[in-house]
Amino acid sequence: MSNNSKNQFTSATILIIIFGIISMLGDVIYETARSANSQYLNLLGVSAAQVGLVFGIGEFLGYFLRLVAGSLSDKSGKHWIFMFLGYGMLLVVPLMGFSMNWKILFVLILMERIGKALRSPAKDTILSCVAEKEAGVGFAFGLQEALDQIGAFIGPLILTMFFHFSGKNGITQYQLGYKSLFIPFVILMLFLIYAYGKIKRENLIPAGIKKDFHTERLKPIFWIYTAFTFFCTLGFVNFSTIGYHLKAKNLMSDESITLLYSIAMVVDAVTALLIGKAYDRLKVKTENKTGGLLVLMAIPFLTLLLPFLTLSNSAVLIVIGMIIFGIVMGTHETVMRSAIADITPFYKRGTGYGIFNTSYGLALLGGAALMGLFYDMNMIKIIIAITCITELIAIILYFKMNNMVRNSNQV
Repeated sequence: MSNNSKNQFTSATILIIIFGIISMLGDVIYETARSANSQYLNLLGVSAAQVGLVFGIGEFLGYFLRLVAGSLSDKSGKHWIFMFLGYGMLLVVPLMGFSMNWKILFVLILMERIGKALRSPAKDTILSCVAEKEAGVGFAFGLQEALDQIGAFIGPLILTMFFHFSGKNGITQYQLGYKSLFIPFVILMLFLIYAYGKIKRENLIPAGIKKDFHTERLKPIFWIYTAFTFFCTLGFVNFSTIGYHLKAKNLMSDESITLLYSIAMVVDAVTALLIGKAYDRLKVKTENKTGGLLVLMAIPFLTLLLPFLTLSNSAVLIVIGMIIFGIVMGTHETVMRSAIADITPFYKRGTGYGIFNTSYGLALLGGAALMGLFYDMNMIKIIIAITCITELIAIILYFKMNNMVRNSNQV
């Protein structure tokens, strides 16, 4: 191997780590808010149905707009414009600390999700291209997700710290927690500027990989995989519902709720690394680029357990449920990004991420809104029924996907 190749490999590895740090800082910012928004809105007198609807709309916009952003970034090639604009919109999170008006807060929550929509397809397209130079796309995205979740662990601890040292769980502590997020925002933007300069200086995405895409189509397995993930996610109990349940029933203190969310994010990070390696091994074992999708077998079964555990009145069961919550999230995030890189060509990748994430966001919208509504109506059994039906459909789709992976001429 030439020195140039070694340097290129080292530069690619460093860039993956840099992007991981950027994502980590992003998670510090928005996961701090996501771990606390439900409780903060509860203090302001907002109902569970309203919270669930806004969270659902936010998740839907955050994923649906990726279809537009992904397509535009593919066609224009201006990935960095979308990334700087998307990450810049994280500024709205610390601004939440300056308002008690629930309408303004709802707008800021939605803007944060829109920012994520703008940056995600472009970032994943660039990162997947660089990751293909490494030992395995699954491991590279697993490492990325693990670094993400370090941020998701640290972020909620910021609020936990404010609650613990003040001895209070009031509005003032929430607002101070939001305002403190100006610091990681500034650091994130500096790292993003550095990453942009590094890619441009070292030409880490050479023009030679950019193939003509106009005659290429997304493969059948892409659509089956998208449908499978849609139904898995539709029955997934969102933390907006879980956090509201814990607060409304006084099952845990505010600092315990945010700490529990942090623990789930640690589980997410560990799962990401393990599932990323498993994804790569299955690709080798099946001698099929899409063989890694088979690691998803357990996800519908694990998701089935969540409403029984996380919406119970037992602290022990809730903790167990949040550990499973972290496992499911870690698998979704890692395999989702790795799989799209493997089943779409480079110049269809932003579009592929956009279509997939639109479906994912629609599932999150439907799930969060329905569960918030039925929770307000004290109809936990209906929530359980929704989860059972959707995960059964996902299991059927999994076996369809399994057959397609094993019969590679259909993939």
